[in-house]
Order: sequence, then C-alpha cells, then structure tokens
Amino acid sequence: MKTFIIGVAGGSGSGKSTVTEQIIKSLGKNDVSVMLQDNYYLDRSHLTMEERNSINFDHPDALDWKLMKQQLDDLYNGLPIQIPEYDFTTHTRKQATNLILPAKVIIVEGIFALYDAVMCNQMSLCIFVDTAADIRLMRRLKRDITERARTIDSILKQYSQFVRPMYRNFVEPTKRRANIIIPHGSNKAAIEMILSRIQSVLNGQQIIVGGEIPFADDNDEA
Repeated sequence: MKTFIIGVAGGSGSGKSTVTEQIIKSLGKNDVSVMLQDNYYLDRSHLTMEERNSINFDHPDALDWKLMKQQLDDLYNGLPIQIPEYDFTTHTRKQATNLILPAKVIIVEGIFALYDAVMCNQMSLCIFVDTAADIRLMRRLKRDITERARTIDSILKQYSQFVRPMYRNFVEPTKRRANIIIPHGSNKAAIEMILSRIQSVLNGQQIIVGGEIPFADDNDEA
C-alpha cells in the first residue's frame, strides 16, 4: 500500500496540533510520522539578533522548502530522515536533529502545509483548521510567552505587522486546496469523520484514486 500523506494547515494557534494528536492517538504512534514545518525555518545564525528579530517568519520564504520537500520524498519512499530542530528564542537551527522513521501515515503540519502545489499533489488528504482570529491570537500569546520567552508587546507588534497580513495573503487562500475544513479548531464530528476515512483506506475498504480520498465536495465544511 502507498504511504498515506496528510496535510494539516491553518493559522497560528488554530488547533493544528490538536488535530494531529487526535489522529496519532487513534491510529497509534507507530503507524504515524509527523513533519512539523516549524522545524524547517531557515537558519539565521549568520545575522545579528537585531536583524533576526526583524525577519518576517510568517512569510513562506522563511522556510527551507528544498529540505522539506526532499525529506517528505524520502519518507514517502520508505527512507528515515533526520529532521532539524529550530530554536525560536534565537532564530537559529540547532545542531541536534530528530530521527523520523517512515510509517503508513505521514502528517505534514504547519501554517503552510497546503501552500506548495507539489507537496499538495502528494497528499491523500488536505485539512484546513479554521479558527476565529481572536482565539488564535490568545493561543499565540500564551505559547510565545511560555515557550519562546517573548514579551506581550513584541508578540502584538509581530501579530499586527506580520502574522495577520501574512495569514490573509498566504495562509487563508490555501483553504481552497483543502478536502475538508474543520471549523472552530478541533471539531469532534469532523475528527471522527476524518479518522473513519483514514481507517477505511488503511484497512483496504476504500481506494485512493489520483492521490485523493473521494469526498463529496472538496470544499465541504465539517
């Protein structure tokens, strides 16, 4: 059976990780490999800290697409990869890497998971997690303060200058590529339907035609 690739996209703080965790919990961690796009930001160690802080990390150009696509190809072809680790406090790539083994299901999770057409064509299922902007901002505030040592002022400045306009320009338009849109973050009914579809394919009860699960409408909302 071919490797089953799932893209999980949505704005920062939309609930992408929750969707990924629910899929892993249902299928079992041994059958799922996860590629987090957050680990593929370009290394900025050659720049001063002031220069790093001025970078627009919410633009697609901030990511190492060449490495990401190569490693997705490797996993798809049954090869293990060494996924990079990224330090968001210094905006640099760590020397350490994490070994990711190939599995029946590969999840590509990130705000730009559905941005690249080549990667989308490899995916059997494209999911967009659609959550209200105020909820996403609150979640981002909590995360950046606790995990990335950021101040409230710096987070709000980044949000207004980069996050919000980049979401509108680059992230939200990828919703059109989604097979299914999950409103309100983690929607129980939508998750159950997604898991049912995945299980039916893995159990051989449903055939993937042209790399996609046959949904009634590619843009149906769950």
